[in-house]
Amino acid sequence: MTGIPKDHPRYESLITREKIVEGVNMGITSKQGLVAQGRGEAFDYILGEKTIESAAIAERAAVAHILLAKNPIISVNGNTGALVPDQMVSLADITGARLEVNLFHRSDARVHKITEHLKAHGAGVVLGGKGDKRLDLSHDRAIVDEDGIFSADVVLVPLEDGDRCQKLVEMGKTVITIDLNPLSRTSLTATVTIVDNVTRALNNMVQFTKDMKGGSKDSLQAVVDSYDNDRVISDALYSMQEHLKNKAEEKGITWI
Repeated sequence: MTGIPKDHPRYESLITREKIVEGVNMGITSKQGLVAQGRGEAFDYILGEKTIESAAIAERAAVAHILLAKNPIISVNGNTGALVPDQMVSLADITGARLEVNLFHRSDARVHKITEHLKAHGAGVVLGGKGDKRLDLSHDRAIVDEDGIFSADVVLVPLEDGDRCQKLVEMGKTVITIDLNPLSRTSLTATVTIVDNVTRALNNMVQFTKDMKGGSKDSLQAVVDSYDNDRVISDALYSMQEHLKNKAEEKGITWI
């Protein structure tokens, strides 16, 4: 990894880029994942590169759903495998959820490499290798494990493809997504949309889980029942607009 001084104003962003590049070199992340990372980073800059209040609300609701679930699954792709393996393993361990590798650019070699990478970061059983069921989709994200995503009641799908998200919702599943674009098909389709950087979101969710795990089912259900996804998306759009407006005004640019 390229040496980046910690006092660099873009330190966190540059480290994230380096992790994605390292993931490609390891065979975990696809080259197309580089493009997806850049797209998300652009939205994060517009957001102000911080967890806004509505994102934190969504993260708490997501944790409540996972803790209440009978068969929660955390879906892992190449980018999340490279960026947040420790956080995903921790979230799975604390909540009792299971990890499942699911890829758009799928090969047995990539599934194996991501599985072994997660195990190297402390994961136990990692699903996704059997691929004994298919969703009604025309690409390889349709390939899932029967005892994993296919039978899950709650699925966390960070950095999601919109059509799979839509299909999972149509199957009656609670779908939680982490997407920095609040107007993506994924964001508009998911049950819980977390408009936040995946690195911040997973760290927050691990901490929320530690705080909430001892709560009663009634208290967790109250968090779920009070959640309004449309309001979260609306607030994210407003926050982006306000951040751009403030940046413009700092430079003396008239905001129309």
